[in-house]
Order: sequence, then C-alpha cells, then structure tokens
Amino acid sequence: MSTAIAIASWSCGLLALVAAVGCRAAPEGTVAFVNVHVLPMDGERVLNGQTVVTSLGLVDEMGPSGEVSAPRGAEIIDGQGLYLMPGFTEMHGHLPGPDTPPEEVDRILYLFLSNGVTTVRGMIGNASHLELRRQIESGERLGPTIYAAGPAFRSTPELTVEAARLRVREQEQAGFDLLKILEGLSVEVYDAIADEANKAGIRFGGHVPNAVGLLSALAAGQGSIDHLDNFLQALEADDSPFKNADTATGSRDLGLHADEAKIPAVVAATKLANASVVPTMALWETFNADLPVEHYTSFDELKYMRRETVDRWIESQKGRRERLNSEAGARVIEIRKKVLRALQEEGARIVFGTDAPQVFSVPGFSIHREIEIMAAAGMTPYEIIASGTRNAAEHFGTNEFGQVAVGTRADLLLLEANPFDDASNIARQAGVMVRGRWMPREEIQAELEELAASAGN
Repeated sequence: MSTAIAIASWSCGLLALVAAVGCRAAPEGTVAFVNVHVLPMDGERVLNGQTVVTSLGLVDEMGPSGEVSAPRGAEIIDGQGLYLMPGFTEMHGHLPGPDTPPEEVDRILYLFLSNGVTTVRGMIGNASHLELRRQIESGERLGPTIYAAGPAFRSTPELTVEAARLRVREQEQAGFDLLKILEGLSVEVYDAIADEANKAGIRFGGHVPNAVGLLSALAAGQGSIDHLDNFLQALEADDSPFKNADTATGSRDLGLHADEAKIPAVVAATKLANASVVPTMALWETFNADLPVEHYTSFDELKYMRRETVDRWIESQKGRRERLNSEAGARVIEIRKKVLRALQEEGARIVFGTDAPQVFSVPGFSIHREIEIMAAAGMTPYEIIASGTRNAAEHFGTNEFGQVAVGTRADLLLLEANPFDDASNIARQAGVMVRGRWMPREEIQAELEELAASAGN
C-alpha cells in the first residue's frame, strides 16, 4: 500500500472541510500520522485510529484522530491501514573506524536506517565515535542515535590491573557510554575493570572471558552478556572430556558435551542479576551451520556492501567451515535456541542485536534474519519486537525511546501489516522516521539503489 503524503496548508476557515488539520501553526518539519494503528509498546496492544504528531524531533501529541488534529502546516501521512511502532535498536552493532572514508561511514549509517534501526549501540569503539555521535545528534549527519563503547578491553601484556583501572576512568571521563569486554582477560584484570566501572557508574558488557565464567561476570555486575557468551561453558557436563581444554578445542567440540539440565539454574542467575542478554542468533548460526558458502553469497542485501568487504567475509567463512565439527555445531544451534526460550520464559531481559556489519550480516537487513531465528526459538512476535524497542530502552534506564508516547524521540517505523500477527511484517515498511525526519519508502529505495551502484559488488 502506498503512503499518501500531502502538505496541510489550509486556513482555519476551511477547517470544517479538512477535519484532520488544526488551527495551530506547526514548527518547520512537523509531521502528523493520521488515522494510523499504533503499537505503543507499553504492552501488547494496538491503538486504532490514532493521530501522532511529531515536532522538533519528538512525539508532540498523540490520541484518537477524532480528538487530535494535525497542526496547520504539518506534513500529513495518511496512516489508513498502516501500523506505527517505535524504531528498532541494534544492541550489538559495529560503527566505522576512524580511517573509514566519509562516504563509507554514511553507507553503514544509512543501511541501518533503511530498515528501521534508529538506535545503535556500537561495540567496537574508538574516539572517532564520540565525534560521530555528536554529528548525528546535532543534525550534521544522518544516522541512528549512537551509544558508543570505548576501545575494547583485550588481553595484552600492557593491560595490568592498574592500567585497566586507569583506562576505565579515562573512558568514563571521555564520555563513552559503556566499556567493551573481550575474551582472554585474566580474573584479576576483569575484576579490576568491573570494580572501577561500578565505582565510576559506567556500564560494561560484551564477551565473558573463559577464566571469569558467566556466573562470576553476572555477580560482578556485567550489564550485558552478548552472543550468549559463556552460556555453553556454564552448561558443560560434569563428565565432559573438554574440561579446561584450550579455547579452540572447546569452541569446536563443546556443543556435544552440554548438560541441558543446567539451563534453569543458569537462566535464573541471569534473571536475578538483571543483566541484558544480546543473543545474536543469526550470526552464531552462520558460524555453526554446515552450509556451503554459496548459501550466504546468495543474500540479496550483499549488493549494498563493498566488494572487498564481501570477499573478506567469504574467505573467513570458508576457513571457519573447514574447522567446523558439524555435529557439534548443530548441537550448539539447538542449545542456543533452548536457552533463549528459557530466558524469555523466566522473564530475563532479552535485547535485540545482530553484530552487524559482520560475516554476511548486513546492517539493518540483518534484523530480518535475526527475527526469523528468534521466532523459530519460540519467541512470540510481541516478545521479539519488545527486545528491539522497550527492552533496549530499559537496559539504558531511559524512556527517551523504545515506545510511541508523547515526549519520546520521534524514531518510528511505519508498516503495511501488523507485526504482532507476524514479526516478519517488520520488513513490510512504508517508511522510517529518525529524530523527526520522515523518510518514505520511495526515498529509501532510491538511496539504496545508489548505494548498490556505488558498492562495486
């Protein structure tokens, strides 16, 4: 269904003829969605026949179309038969590095937006992301709102306990939103990072070092466990032959020695710690499924990525498949779905993430593949959508986004079908709004065609 757009510029004397338009003048850039179905995401409900007015980057007014009128001069979006929901949040994204050409930075940012991803938590950080965050916030650059991680904490000889504490303080003072934890850290260094972060009031999340373990990371206050990292190790059977095995061996074969009876206790500990879980299910299926590389190179969305990027992904996947224990990989996929469903049933906070851009995971487009696998794991459409909207906002302790309500950021996704009926309907987009800037589907498609043409892929 096409979206009818008209500019409301009638005078109040003609109000009787155009009931949808009010007498008050609209600030420049005001947009009104009229007679639209709204998914406010304050619960599993749909508000029918609503008018939602956005102005100055925020939802300014909302209510039944018979009670709320669009202000004079607003851009009117005919919402008849359409569904308006909050924009999606990518809780494990990768932002371009400092040496990335400006046009490639804009490519990645736009690919996120083109699929309704209006907020991104960047998880491979550097100082350039603080400037990128500022440019987007000021309107100098078009892109999703950014939560920026600092440079990752990785195990190096230079990262002593004292150096780790100093780096935590430096990143907090620089204005980063969180600290990124990588594998390989010693218990002593990890504990120093956690202690200093808790003192400074800055979040930390990401991987769980094997030496630390999931339960200790939860106890230390790690705010997010990404990729379901270390859940499999926490489920390792007591008689596993891979106890204390090297990381390469464990990652290849551990799936064959997991004890599902341990899932309830691990899930309960996660819920008790109030940690967020970022499952990144699609990427881990790419890592573990015994599928030919041609399966992934057939993804249509690869045409938007640079040829050299896709070539790197192909070579990486070929090497990964050569090392794969296909039986163990299939078991990992199965167990991860069971863990995800158990987390949802226990009421743990699941937040949506895809690790894009990453191996065959194209920014924005990756959300649709993630949605499909989350549904296959048994999550309902509402649960999936909540993970990418209200749950993400809850993780950050904010009500600025993640719902459609007066005062929230005007990050919105307009759909042609109800995603509560089928979460895959999120792909049926009529347009995207980011901080009050309306991008109809036709505009998005035209820009995507230009990105495809410039990708050389």
